[in-house]
Order: sequence, then structure tokens, then C-alpha cells
Amino acid sequence: MVLKIIIPGNPIAKKRPRFFHRGNFVSIYNDQRTEEGLWLFEAQKQVNLEELLLGAISLQIDFCMPITKSWSMKKQKELRDGQRFWHTKKPDLDNLVKFVKDCLNGIVWKDDSQIAYIETRKYYSLQPQTMIIISGLK
Repeated sequence: MVLKIIIPGNPIAKKRPRFFHRGNFVSIYNDQRTEEGLWLFEAQKQVNLEELLLGAISLQIDFCMPITKSWSMKKQKELRDGQRFWHTKKPDLDNLVKFVKDCLNGIVWKDDSQIAYIETRKYYSLQPQTMIIISGLK
């Protein structure tokens, strides 16, 4: 079984939890809940599984990052003509992958510990999006 999910928009990286003090107590909050909710809403529209995937899982993820306003027209034309420019700035690739894995827990697989193989790429694109291909391993 192969499942393909495409989430339009800028790829999102997992952020660290935030802490605050209230008197003598320290509390934690996640300021990323809205982003996760919107991302999950889009993913759930494309996932129609009757039950969660079991066993070893393979992930292929392409993070298509938006180009910056400072790009020249020549560079944009090269991108349109199929040349690939690797994205080497923040966010880090591992934080992008962590966000995807955490969001799809309980939606596609039971736990992200089932993921045995990951192939990821991060590059510039005229259409920012996250493309995910999920398949079972034998």
C-alpha cells in the first residue's frame, strides 16, 4: 500500500515547547497548536485509512521551500526550467521531519517508532508544499 499526501503552503518545522512562570510554578505551553491543526486538517482530507498502518514504514518527504524576494528573474527562470536549488537555510531538515512524524502519529501509523526508512529532501520551489509518500516495508 502506498499513500501520498500533499500539504500546500510553506513547510512547518517542529518548535520547542515554551515555558512560563506563574508564582512558584513552571508551566509549559505549545504555541504551535494552530499550525498543527491546520496541517492535520489538510492531511486528514487526503488520508482515508480504515485502520492505522502496522509494521515497518517507509517515508519519502520532499519539502518544497518558498523562494525569497531577493531572487533574480534569471534564477527564477532556471527554477522554472527544472534546475534544482537546495535549501540550506533554517528551518533544519530534522525539525521539518519531526513535525511531519508527530502530526501523523495516530492518523496514519500508531507510533513514529514504526518508521524504519526515511528519505528526505529540502529545496526551493515556486509552489511551496510538503509532499509525503508513505509505504509499508516487508
